[in-house]
Amino acid sequence: MTERFALKRISNDAIERAVDRAEHYRLLNDPEQAESICFDVLAVDEGNERARITLILSLTDQFRRGGGSHGVRRVKEHVGKLSGKYERAYYAGLVAERQGRAHLLRGGMERAFAYEGLYEAMQHYEQADVLKPAGVDDAILRWNACVRTIEREGLHPRRDEPELPLE
Repeated sequence: MTERFALKRISNDAIERAVDRAEHYRLLNDPEQAESICFDVLAVDEGNERARITLILSLTDQFRRGGGSHGVRRVKEHVGKLSGKYERAYYAGLVAERQGRAHLLRGGMERAFAYEGLYEAMQHYEQADVLKPAGVDDAILRWNACVRTIEREGLHPRRDEPELPLE
């Protein structure tokens, strides 16, 4: 029989340092540790935007390793909890872009899905660009990166599969 452990809660005065630690672990290419810390912060301060954004980035960092649609659904739930329309559009684009890039990295038949992810990302980035605060062109930078990747890799939409007769 497996023993169950209760998670311990961090204190309110430790939140800022914990988010700093999560960002640090993410930059050290340890997204699982960053994810865990973000969950600890959000358990105490559900509205902490910095922790939620770091969580979104940590989860999308893990797309390269697989995870399927469950991971994408999970991260999209967190994107939907961001407070601003710009942030929701921008990070929805980032999720789609990273999903597309993960397909591209896996190669083979996965490349066929890379275009779709990048194209979806570009649509979100266009929405974000309309909503952006003054002086923030992050969505344009990401949109341009998607275009360059599509062109460099020679990506294109998948062709519709012809329907096979039932007989």
